[in-house]
Amino acid sequence: MDASFGPSLDAVTYTQGRPPVDLHVLLESAGVTATVSEYETSDIIFSQGDPASEVMYLQRGIVKKSVTSRTGKEAVVAMLGAGEFFGEECLAGQLNRMATASAMTASTVLAIDKGQMLGTLHRHPALADRFLSHALARLIRTEGDLLDQLVNPSEKRLARVLLLLARDGEAVQRQRVLPRLSQETLAEMVGTTRSRVNFFMNKFKKLGFIQYQGGGGLTINKALLSVIQQDE
Repeated sequence: MDASFGPSLDAVTYTQGRPPVDLHVLLESAGVTATVSEYETSDIIFSQGDPASEVMYLQRGIVKKSVTSRTGKEAVVAMLGAGEFFGEECLAGQLNRMATASAMTASTVLAIDKGQMLGTLHRHPALADRFLSHALARLIRTEGDLLDQLVNPSEKRLARVLLLLARDGEAVQRQRVLPRLSQETLAEMVGTTRSRVNFFMNKFKKLGFIQYQGGGGLTINKALLSVIQQDE
């Protein structure tokens, strides 16, 4: 495998091939009550330091996880799409939230009490299989994120972030329109400056890899993959 590509995008975005699961129905069949909440853009789902007592499942939308230092500096640590769990660190004994989760678009989130979640995972193989697949995919993606930061230039890191955001839960489509994302947010995710993000976004636009839509939306073309596959 090309080291400049990394395992995460290939394994998580393009080869999952799993049929979507209605987790709400699955939980109800297991006798578990999940709280369903609707969030608008910029709403806070939970904040860094809050008690960690529930596992979340993103049924619809995009959620940003960020960490704020004592000096007030914010770092974006993950962007989550439909079909992903988050806040699952409470299952491993984490008492407080390590990050803030906020809605980047209108989002639907299921919240499951951690005690119920643990018991259900033991009793219901279908849910346990789904959760294990999520955990493994997250591990692969985190490893890919680290590799990306260590060995890839900012242009490839930006292309990878855009493609990950375009995967729509299971797999990226040939084209997908993303909601408005500020260049500051993209810069935080990529680990570079806003000016560099602006430079490469203009380059991607000229090459036809992205197109800006009315209202600030962004169309991502799967052809953007060529940027992270190219040799140095």
